[in-house]
Amino acid sequence: MTSILVTGASAGFGRAICHDLVSAGYTVVGAARRFDKLQSLKAELGERFIPIQMDVSDKASVTAALSELREQGVVISGLVNNAGLALGLDKAQEADFADWEVMITTNVVGITYLTHQLLPTLVEQKGYIINIGSIAGTYPYPGGNIYGATKAFMKQFSLNLRADLSGTGVRVSNLEPGLSGGTEFSTVRFKGDAQRAQELYDGTNSLQPEDIAHMVTWLFQQPPHININRLEVMPTSQSFSPLAVYRQ
Repeated sequence: MTSILVTGASAGFGRAICHDLVSAGYTVVGAARRFDKLQSLKAELGERFIPIQMDVSDKASVTAALSELREQGVVISGLVNNAGLALGLDKAQEADFADWEVMITTNVVGITYLTHQLLPTLVEQKGYIINIGSIAGTYPYPGGNIYGATKAFMKQFSLNLRADLSGTGVRVSNLEPGLSGGTEFSTVRFKGDAQRAQELYDGTNSLQPEDIAHMVTWLFQQPPHININRLEVMPTSQSFSPLAVYRQ
């Protein structure tokens, strides 16, 4: 049974991506730490959705989950590296280094380990890797320090994978959203402060999880001879800032 593996599937982008792909006729493996939420999603999506408990920041958890899928006869033909997080919005000199470590472990080590484990199968299947990056990987902002750096890593990792996988039929895309509401992203960043998180989106026409999900499905639906290297998207209410000038 060939399937698309979506990480971070319990909420936000990941949950919406699972919904959209299943609606389009794909079989989807949804991976996340919170298995209870995956079971609820299974009740909604039915037989085309396979829940698997996985913590991408824990290599042993990733290895165990992939072993379980192999035992079930599930073959991964597509990978959506969606799991990731931001913690804090402090300037670098004021940030908690423990937060930096968590972001690096999850957003860099986690996605690279999972991808590395699946590459032989993806080559056999002439599969597709879609990484969910961010405009933060291109445009710096105060407090974005390590989060932005991890997304810059993901952008370059995607391009380098593309270079190495040339000739295998494996496609690689980096989808880079801008301001996005309707997820737990900012609540996690502000460590449970939902009011502060909501204030970021008040009065904006932010992207929604369904918007990103439609783009992921569209990418999978492109003919095999087309590779979208990068797809950067912002809401119309967001644009570029002038360069900051500090005056003494």
